[in-house]
Amino acid sequence: MKLLKNLMKGILILLAVIGISIFMIIQLFDSMYNKQTNEPEYVEEGPSTEEFIGSIAETARKLGAENDLYASVMIAQAILESQNGQSGLGSAPNNNLFGMKGQFQNDSVTLVTSEDDGSGKMSTVMAEFRKYPSYEDSMKDYVKLLRNGVSWNKDFYTGVFKSQTKSYTDATKFLTGSYATDSKYNEKLNLLIAKYDLQQYDSPVKNKKTITVDDGDSLMHIAEAHNVKVTSLKQWNQLRSDRLEAGQQLNIYQY
Repeated sequence: MKLLKNLMKGILILLAVIGISIFMIIQLFDSMYNKQTNEPEYVEEGPSTEEFIGSIAETARKLGAENDLYASVMIAQAILESQNGQSGLGSAPNNNLFGMKGQFQNDSVTLVTSEDDGSGKMSTVMAEFRKYPSYEDSMKDYVKLLRNGVSWNKDFYTGVFKSQTKSYTDATKFLTGSYATDSKYNEKLNLLIAKYDLQQYDSPVKNKKTITVDDGDSLMHIAEAHNVKVTSLKQWNQLRSDRLEAGQQLNIYQY
């Protein structure tokens, strides 16, 4: 009888140990699962359209002023053609902001692209595109094309010059069917120019000042106080989001 009691006691202890072990294992896995699901994984944000504009805007303003071209159209084309510099062709190491085909200094990359037959019907083809060391090289080569035309007609792109047009809308209309096969190319460019107030880059800067962000300031508050647009503030300062920090410095331009 005593032996049986000891045996039963041993079995109960063993079952208790097994139960406690199972409970601890369940708690451990539950803790790990909750940690994974409750703590969001950090994902780095890509550049905003305003941040991309800010990275090329002053170069576009300078090139436009020097070459009788609309900087607004140049920037809009770069946004559209390169997807804010994030497309396979527009991003490093290719840096081709304008979808220009061929070679640049004997360097190129071959990629799949879509072509519009002029009526809105799209087809997919392989094409050789120019590869550039930097965005600035891409922009200068784009300007060279517009100013010098094509091999069979050096005046091919005169329809985009400021001196030959009444506004940027004339330039975007001319580019539709001549620069790009997309039958709605001008509509897309015009929307971008209006949305991001890109016309500001067609004029020289009259004044520039730097302000310091106070605690509790917002982009909206600062924009209203200085009579500028939020999108412009983000462009001028290459901001990725609307978040500001006290003590942060912001550039403000007047035209």
